[in-house]
Amino acid sequence: MAGPLSPYRIVDLTSMVSGPYATQLLCDQGADVIKVEAPTGDLMRYAGAARGGISAFYMANNRGKRSVVLDLKDLRGMAVLERLIAGADVFVQNFRPGAAERMGLGEDRVRALREDIVYVSISGFGESGPYVHKRVYDPVIQALSGVVSVQGGSDKPRFVRTILPDKVTAVTAAQAITAALLGREHTGKGDHVRVAMLDATVAWLWPDAFMNHALIGEGVSEPVSMDAYDQPFETGDGHLVAFAASDSEWQGLTRALDRPDLVTDERFKDLAARAAHFPEMVAAIREALADGTVADWVEKLDAEQVPAAPVNTVEDVFEDPQIARNGTIRRFEHPHAGPAWEATPAAGFDQHALSPGAPAPALGEHTDEVLAELGIEDVAALRESGVLG
Repeated sequence: MAGPLSPYRIVDLTSMVSGPYATQLLCDQGADVIKVEAPTGDLMRYAGAARGGISAFYMANNRGKRSVVLDLKDLRGMAVLERLIAGADVFVQNFRPGAAERMGLGEDRVRALREDIVYVSISGFGESGPYVHKRVYDPVIQALSGVVSVQGGSDKPRFVRTILPDKVTAVTAAQAITAALLGREHTGKGDHVRVAMLDATVAWLWPDAFMNHALIGEGVSEPVSMDAYDQPFETGDGHLVAFAASDSEWQGLTRALDRPDLVTDERFKDLAARAAHFPEMVAAIREALADGTVADWVEKLDAEQVPAAPVNTVEDVFEDPQIARNGTIRRFEHPHAGPAWEATPAAGFDQHALSPGAPAPALGEHTDEVLAELGIEDVAALRESGVLG
């Protein structure tokens, strides 16, 4: 069986994370993703832990793709790219607004090569407005979107210690590309998908972080603060997370904690009351969990059907029995970087094959292969001229 997106070819001119992770998700689902890189390569090839000329960061965002090196400042390199585009279903770029047009790769030019292509623009702030001239990285979007403020709560502002806007933008873009391809099946027309990191991050934050600001006018109940729950519960030998939303879970929690007085406490009689007295509720749970071990508490909470889990370190994740059962992480051999771990595709399909593709490619690894598919015969001359790196 082939992956569900196996009929589609994607020409990927993106770099860093938001674009490459988006196209990797589509690659995992079967799409033929051709990553077009400048002779210097994607900057992420050189970021962080690396071996054999391949960084772990690059590996995690580019598996399964085919790497083609083209110098797009050379007309011959641009001519090769145009032949690639003519046979593609999707064209993805995450240049700053206006850069694609200056390069001769704006929507009009690309659509002239393939009329029904899905053209994708990923930007930091959008394509117009007061910020479009700015360069952007993940921390900038964390700051503008409210992530840093939400993470800090009533304390000083704090970053989320993962590149959240980059990755949520990638997921948003991948879903939108799939929707555009489905739409093309019905209309016969290619769409222009536009995703801004700022928009994607605010939308991701909205359901909970903006819940106290969504209702306009009078008569709104008191706002809910989650500050009291900004850290896991500490026990005698470690930390755990437990949360009770429904009344039955709350009652189970009080039994696990051996605190029957909390059941009859008017402050905690139902979900609305518990939300109104959230800090007091969390304080009572913290006090009850302060003694004992994580393992014992998780066992008691599980017995009462209360959602709970130990706080895993990154090292613990590799040993977690549920993660092992799911096959969430696999060991593989990269031809250049050697033995490595990777997270497997998270979505599964019964009617289509889905498995991690080939390891992330070396720079230009598939240039000759792809050019041969295009019927280009003067590859040696192009390489000698430096067009192919």
